[in-house]
Amino acid sequence: MTGTISDNLLNIQERIRKAARRAGRDPGEVTVIAVTKTVEAKRVKEAISAGLRVFGENYVQEAQEKMGKFKEKSLKWHFIGHLQKNKAKLAVELFDLIHTVDSVELAQELNKRASEPLDVLIEVNIAREKTKAGVDPDGAVKLAKALSAMPNLRLRGLMAIPPSFEQPEMSRPYFAMVRRLAERINKERLPGVYLRELSMGMSSDFEVAIEEGATMVRLGTAIFGTRTAPDKKAAKTA
Repeated sequence: MTGTISDNLLNIQERIRKAARRAGRDPGEVTVIAVTKTVEAKRVKEAISAGLRVFGENYVQEAQEKMGKFKEKSLKWHFIGHLQKNKAKLAVELFDLIHTVDSVELAQELNKRASEPLDVLIEVNIAREKTKAGVDPDGAVKLAKALSAMPNLRLRGLMAIPPSFEQPEMSRPYFAMVRRLAERINKERLPGVYLRELSMGMSSDFEVAIEEGATMVRLGTAIFGTRTAPDKKAAKTA
C-alpha cells in the first residue's frame, strides 16, 4: 500500500468493518497487530500516533532493542516468530502474548521462566507444510492438554498461517479449519482452557480470515508498505 500510515490504517479499518459485517460479526472483536519486523522506530512512532497499540515482532533481540525506545504503557507487544527455547526467558520478560508455542518442551520452558501467568497461543501448521513451524491439528489438541496443566501459562487460542495463494479466497478452507479446531479443543473442556482468540490473516488475506472468525490479524505491508529485506546475519542470531 502507498500513502501515510494513518491513511493506510483508515483503509484497513473500513475493510475490517465490511468483512465483519459480511460475517455478522462486531468489528470491535478484531484486533490489528502491526507487524514491525525490520520497521524503523520512526515509523513505529507514526503508527502509535495513528492509534495503533498492539505490535508484533518476529525476533526477540530486535524487539528488545525496539521496545526500549517506547515508554507508552498502553502498548502491547506480541511475539509472532519462531521462538527458540534459549530465548524463552527474555521472551517472557518482554511480551504480553506469545503466538507461536509449538511444542511441549517450549511450553515447559516458558512455564518455568514465567513468574506470573503468561498468555500464549498454539501455532498450528494447518496445511502440514514441511517448510513451516507449528503442530498439526491432532498435535494441537495434545499440546492444549499439556498446557492446561501448566500454572504459569494461559492458553488463549490458536495461530496459523495458511499456504500462500495469489487469490485470498483460496485461504478460506484453512481459516475455517482453524476455527473448527478451536471449537474441537473447547469441547474437551480442559481445566483453565477456553480458546477465544484466532490469530490468522495477514495483509493479503485478512478480510477472508475475519469472515472465518479471526480475532487478531497480523498486518505489516498493509500498514507500513513494502519493507526492506532484513539483514540475514541479524535474523540468524535473533
